[in-house]
Amino acid sequence: MKETSYTLEIQSTKRDQMIDITSRVREIIRLSTISSGLCLVFVPHTTAGVTINENADPDVTGDMLRQLDKMIPWNGEYRHIEGNSAAHLKASMMGSSVMIIIDERELLLGTWQGIYFCEFDGPRDRKVIVKVMG
Repeated sequence: MKETSYTLEIQSTKRDQMIDITSRVREIIRLSTISSGLCLVFVPHTTAGVTINENADPDVTGDMLRQLDKMIPWNGEYRHIEGNSAAHLKASMMGSSVMIIIDERELLLGTWQGIYFCEFDGPRDRKVIVKVMG
């Protein structure tokens, strides 16, 4: 099995933010030598996550962030001393990784799908690890 790892540097600018990283992951696939396989996108942070969702209408990510805030308010009855329990909960709900099929050097995403880095404790400098396996 051939595989290669890449690290993306992400700079969030808001406390809660969804950043479309689809084009950056696609570029990694184009640069790799793997034409068929899997692409793992992993976020090594406990207050950030990753998801796949619609990238045609920017209102979708705004709606998602607003609903997450309603379900998990920043100022809830939390005990975590750092004061960012809401970020930990939201990150766990989103998950820390997604797997996408690669075929003919292309990500097999649906027509309206994009890959989003989900920041819940920003602004921060973050990393996303992309592993391409063939």
